[in-house]
Amino acid sequence: MNKNAPFYILCAVGGLAIFSSTIAKNPTLPILAQEIGASKAAIGLIAAASTVTGILTSLPAGLLSDRRGRRPLLIASGLVFFSAPLLYFFIHSAWQLALVRIYHGLATAVFGPVAMAYVADLAPVRRGERLGYYTSATLVGRTVAPVVGGAILTGLGAWQGVYVVCAGAGLLALVGMFLLPEPKAAPMAAAEKVGRAPLRAVFANRNILVTSVAEAAQFLAFGALEAFLPLYALSVGVNEAAVGLLFGVQVGVRTLARPLMGILSDRYGRKGPIVLGLGLTGATMALFAQAQAWWALLGLSLAFGLGLSIASAATSAYVADLAPAEARGAALGYMSTIMDVGQATGPILLGFILAGASYPVGFAAVGAVVLGAMALFATAVSRAPSSEPYHGAAR
Repeated sequence: MNKNAPFYILCAVGGLAIFSSTIAKNPTLPILAQEIGASKAAIGLIAAASTVTGILTSLPAGLLSDRRGRRPLLIASGLVFFSAPLLYFFIHSAWQLALVRIYHGLATAVFGPVAMAYVADLAPVRRGERLGYYTSATLVGRTVAPVVGGAILTGLGAWQGVYVVCAGAGLLALVGMFLLPEPKAAPMAAAEKVGRAPLRAVFANRNILVTSVAEAAQFLAFGALEAFLPLYALSVGVNEAAVGLLFGVQVGVRTLARPLMGILSDRYGRKGPIVLGLGLTGATMALFAQAQAWWALLGLSLAFGLGLSIASAATSAYVADLAPAEARGAALGYMSTIMDVGQATGPILLGFILAGASYPVGFAAVGAVVLGAMALFATAVSRAPSSEPYHGAAR
């Protein structure tokens, strides 16, 4: 097999897997939940169910991939990507849908950190660039899924067709996973020999924790924006189609910019891009509710997506750099867990604030959280010992 083939296969698998998981929920899940009689409160809990799975599963999945290999964990996630969509056909109540969402959440909870660790194993150099290209492949799947799901719902008038396509994409992803070899850099034997020392090193590394918190702050803002920007935009007279474009443009920017940002972090270091990205994300988040015109919201969406790309392209690479090789999966699972906590907290936090305050106050408060994380990262990492490893382009 060509030495680059595993990476290309993984990019294709990642795009299919994230397409499958996204089309299962956007825009289909609320429609299905409403059809079976779920209340609005229950719909919110159903939507959060898969994220909770990620919080509980990502770290153990990454750790297990360090001990037993990446490929078996990827295949296990592929089995869920394929089987979970079939279960939606047997749902008749809200609690059954919640259980299926918990099970379906296992797919991305396992796949996410293990696939990132696989890419890091394959890229001892140009790691940020490779992680950027891989993430862009998954963002393509995330972008296309709602469009395809909406077209199926419009054409067929029923949600069942969406889950047929969802299962088909999951099956293709599973086939691709079987084609992947175990990466030569995957350090299972070393992990068994050293025992728990590498995992303790991950938990004890302040830079890994602070970087993970920085990533969580970004996705706290993303989760809050995803939930409440449509409502704010509608309140200032933006129509539904234009609201959809705000998010489409944002994802498009992330898809195109992520590889370039990864290359820059390889060349110039991880810390500067993380600080810059957090600053841009926090500032634009605070400004959204100051904008009244669609073009202003569009410009802020572009800037927000760029901020996410700049920082996220460096955060995952930085954590992979800092982690012991035999605990790389655990470190990325650790970051993914903290990130999921942030993303799940965002809508709850902003919703709580908006219950007693205006949109400008609420959006500014969330932006302040991100800027606070930027300040924490900038000061905490700058005091880190110079001997801590950085494996960028010079490696």
